Amino acid sequence: MKTNNPVEVLLVEDNPDDAGLTIHALKKINLANSLLHLHDGEEALTYLFSEELAGIPRVILLDLKMPKVDGIEVLRRLKSDDQKKVIPVVVLTSSKEEADIIESYKLGVNAYIVKPVDYEKFVKAISEIGLFWILMNQPPK
Repeated sequence: MKTNNPVEVLLVEDNPDDAGLTIHALKKINLANSLLHLHDGEEALTYLFSEELAGIPRVILLDLKMPKVDGIEVLRRLKSDDQKKVIPVVVLTSSKEEADIIESYKLGVNAYIVKPVDYEKFVKAISEIGLFWILMNQPPK
């Protein structure tokens, strides 16, 4: 899981179809070169809290409903760490549950987006997320 180059987009998604669509959408706008896809919250926490981490990601796209460690717990751990809490996190999930939305914002999520079911809308949403967080947003150094 070690990467020598800094990761700009960290995608934490257990559904291979959703991950594939997200990666495809980011490739369409040339923002997938420094993307790392992890398959569950446990992998994400292991990566983010590794001694070998080469810089922090510019944005984390985080699913909530995952095996092993869910997205809420990943968010809780990230936002309680002084060095990691500055990483922008966009929840990208199929959950419209009010409790998930409220808890995500209480924990400090930067955006909460429900995955569109329609393919074109999904690709457009991911493209807009990528353009904003990678090209327009100014992260801390």
